[in-house]
Amino acid sequence: MRAQDSATAQTAIAVPVAPGSGRPATGRGSAARAGTLQAALGVTAFSLTFPATAWGLEGFGPWSLVAVRTVLAAVIAGGCLLALRVPFPGRRHWVGLAVVAAGVVLGFPLLTTLALQTSTTAHAAVVVGLLPLTTALFSALRVGTRPSRTFWVAASAGAAVVIAFTVQQSGGALTSADAYLFAALLVCAAGYTEGGRLARVMPGWQVIGWALVLCLPVTLPVAAIALSYEPVQLTAHSVTGLLWVAAGSQFVGLVVWYRGMAAIGIPKASQLQLAQPLLTLVWSVLLLGEHLTPAAPLTAAAVLVCIAVTQRARG
Repeated sequence: MRAQDSATAQTAIAVPVAPGSGRPATGRGSAARAGTLQAALGVTAFSLTFPATAWGLEGFGPWSLVAVRTVLAAVIAGGCLLALRVPFPGRRHWVGLAVVAAGVVLGFPLLTTLALQTSTTAHAAVVVGLLPLTTALFSALRVGTRPSRTFWVAASAGAAVVIAFTVQQSGGALTSADAYLFAALLVCAAGYTEGGRLARVMPGWQVIGWALVLCLPVTLPVAAIALSYEPVQLTAHSVTGLLWVAAGSQFVGLVVWYRGMAAIGIPKASQLQLAQPLLTLVWSVLLLGEHLTPAAPLTAAAVLVCIAVTQRARG
């Protein structure tokens, strides 16, 4: 494969985008519905990340888990890129890919994994409740989007509901893991925004694929060192958790997520993540044996209302 600046120009997603808007020129029709579905599938995949990480930590140390999951995801992505003979992206895209790599591939997984050593999945879900608003803010600053006042009011209300619910689920106590969680929030929002921008000029799976491959010179030696220092216990839970965060969360989920963002716009796609903490709590009950309070159905209904408003609000 050779580096070609023209390579990605020929593979743009077939969704017309209004210049500087950060969203499709038309927000309706089959393309918008498909984009919403893809973004929702991405959110569903992400909602399993914290429970799967908790499983993975049963048999791996935090540094081993993050490094190995990234290497495995890079192997999958690199295999797809080689099999399809995808040319290298143009030089003008490498800075953006580095932001995606630093925020989504390395920063968010590492910071949340460190947090989950001392935090429950319910408490960690606070970061996901704040992520849609932070992503919309980064989008406004980076891409120049200007969502409407209704959009911001509904998004703020949804975030407030999610935060109140997840904090209540964790007993209202803030832990030392909060520093990791809020740092993860910032780097992930930056990575999502840059990835959504790049997904307008190249297929979403190539965005995350090249970001993963870009990290290999770092993750391979880190994985070797971490595995030599941290104890490893291979169990059904730890292996399943590792495989899910590597293939489901780190690659497949991000592929459909970036495609969805390219189709319906970064701000609106990000608001679908308001449902992610609630989905995570459901998986936590089913997979980790955690317990929900009676407030869950009411919170779910309130969040769905906020999502409906943001999806209808013109930005």
